[in-house]
Amino acid sequence: MPAPAPAPDHKAAIARLSPSERERLLTKSDRAGAVQLATHLGAMAVIAPGIALDTALGVACTFVYGVLLVFLFTAQHECVHFTAFASRRANQWVANVVGALLFNPAHWFRYFHLAHHRYTQDPERDPELASAKPDTAWRYLWHVLGWRVLASGVATVLRNARDGEHADWLPANRRGTVIREARLLLLCYATVLGAAAATDVGWLLSYWLVPLLLGQPVLRLYLLAEHGRCPFVANMFENTRTTFTNALVRRLAWNMPYHAEHHAFPSVPFHRLPAWHRHVCDELKCTSPGYAQFHRAYVEDFQ
Repeated sequence: MPAPAPAPDHKAAIARLSPSERERLLTKSDRAGAVQLATHLGAMAVIAPGIALDTALGVACTFVYGVLLVFLFTAQHECVHFTAFASRRANQWVANVVGALLFNPAHWFRYFHLAHHRYTQDPERDPELASAKPDTAWRYLWHVLGWRVLASGVATVLRNARDGEHADWLPANRRGTVIREARLLLLCYATVLGAAAATDVGWLLSYWLVPLLLGQPVLRLYLLAEHGRCPFVANMFENTRTTFTNALVRRLAWNMPYHAEHHAFPSVPFHRLPAWHRHVCDELKCTSPGYAQFHRAYVEDFQ
């Protein structure tokens, strides 16, 4: 009796693409990246004046602004893949600026993230699995709060500024770049803090640090769905979750709710992911109908 055919995986899906389909999917666009980034920053600019209101509306504006601020992480994520824009320089500049705002150094994050893609859900080699996913109600709440992640980002900058990253996933010849990046970030932070101390520290708190804290839980809830409770296998259609959501959330997250699709073919730019999804939607093994449903099921497992 012949052996059963292997289950379809992401490599087989890519191999099925015709040359023209592949070319269309891999086409980058400065215009698409610029429109997406301008929309994101424009929403922040519209919300920002409301932060000054000494009312409940001011608190609400601070929270919404904070969500928009922390979700610039998804822009940085796309930029470290060099797929947000056709221009390599534009990708690097945006990644650097966002990395400074979020305490997530761009060069350091690029190598960390490439290792995550190379070894997705490999307990021994995926750097994202160095910290275990929350498995109790208390750990879940602490994880979602996001303070540990921010503290870890600050610690990373300080550690890298001292002697660089020594993890296996960072090439030895890139340690110097990571060290210089961290030291430049510390200089920038010192300059900003000095300017705030000389003028009014209120703007630093109101438009950066407080929103950064308030927005973290939403980003943590979003990110946990990407791989939380996915199996430890090599097939990207199984080890990564696509979450079906509305157009507003997809826009906010630069189409990264199509996350299995992104892991299956990381060279596909964000604005082409819906088209790639249509190619592979019937082969996805790990999906959720929404973020609320994912977290409801996640929490129910604690009981």
